[in-house]
Amino acid sequence: MASQRVFPLSCVVQHYAWGKVGSKSEVASLLANSDPLAQISEDMPYAELWMGAHPRGDAKILDNRISQKTLGEWIAENQDCLGPKVKNAFKGNLPFLFKVLSVQTALSVQAHPDKELAEKLHLLAPEHYPDANHKPEMAIALTSFQGLCGFRPVEEIVTFLKKVPEFQSLIGETAAVQLRQSVGGDPAAMASAVKNCFSHLMKSEKKVVVEQLNLLVKRVSQQVFDGNSMEDIHGKLLLQLHQQYPGDIGCFAIYFLNLLTLKPGEAMFLEANMPHAYLRGDCVECMACSDNTVRAGLTPKFIDVPTLCEMLNYTPSPSEDRLFAPAQSQDDPYLCIFDPPVPDFTVMKMEVPGSVTEYKVLTLDSASILLMVQGAVTAITPTVQAEIPLERGGVLFIGANESVLLKLTLPKDLLIFRACCLL
Repeated sequence: MASQRVFPLSCVVQHYAWGKVGSKSEVASLLANSDPLAQISEDMPYAELWMGAHPRGDAKILDNRISQKTLGEWIAENQDCLGPKVKNAFKGNLPFLFKVLSVQTALSVQAHPDKELAEKLHLLAPEHYPDANHKPEMAIALTSFQGLCGFRPVEEIVTFLKKVPEFQSLIGETAAVQLRQSVGGDPAAMASAVKNCFSHLMKSEKKVVVEQLNLLVKRVSQQVFDGNSMEDIHGKLLLQLHQQYPGDIGCFAIYFLNLLTLKPGEAMFLEANMPHAYLRGDCVECMACSDNTVRAGLTPKFIDVPTLCEMLNYTPSPSEDRLFAPAQSQDDPYLCIFDPPVPDFTVMKMEVPGSVTEYKVLTLDSASILLMVQGAVTAITPTVQAEIPLERGGVLFIGANESVLLKLTLPKDLLIFRACCLL
């Protein structure tokens, strides 16, 4: 009898304080719809749904033909499910962690280390850096999703220095002059000037930061916002962040980093050392299987300013450069592929119209995890004649080279995301 290599998962929810509360959270909504026993607490944040085998959130297998095991335990005993290339390249581990995020208040100003730095940080401070892996990641919006990502063009930072005297005060005249003089010049000189300015800000004394931030908030609070100018947008954002994190130095990061608002289906890719902060909204996220984050503001968690200032990519670029466009499949009109320049993960998005009665999922030489965001199907696996009902919020593990057919049980459009590793 063929072994079962396609099965549903029960995934771990993380209740971080920044998450959307109760049924307002997409994470909670997906959970409630897929698990009839789930009790959603309306005063608890539902921040992240972890779909994978990370030790801090290892999914449970929902299949009575498989003894009670976590996904990580089962993969350790069934290595061929990864696919030979993935198994060899990642030493028998599932290389990605798939998530849904529901963001109510801003996440920290942060970046993720490359492999070399991750190994060093894990060795020096394992309590803060829990593994030795890098953490490139991609966010694909489910709802309007706002975040800060990458350093702005130098001209924009210089404009803020002129218009925001409190910001200029923290940067200091010497660093500000260097930045102004770098405009339009050598890219390395611009990056160096941005690094100097950002480091000056982040290493400012707490007392001075609070004084300048209070002055700025008082001044901006008296302004009348009557449009969508850059000044109005950033004024409103400043007040919002200060309300969430009073006196926090991270409030000034809005003048350094690009502000992006993704529409549903749009994505941003965050390579190692790319500064970012998610602000609000719901997204699907995929990353290398790691939980390493270096933080410097908008957080009550451990802050490591020297490491962050040294590691960051300071190359300035416009916000549109941070968008990551998918490729449309040549063989499947319903499939588009977000394939970032890292080996650890790829995300596929399937939008299947309700008029289709059945849909064959692409067979891959990689283990994958599939998330139903919209619609209802029965998943059929010919190898063991299994039928698995999947509705909104359902999560399915698919072993390498397994064939899966989805039969629509309702004439409703499907929206499906699938994480895999295409080597």
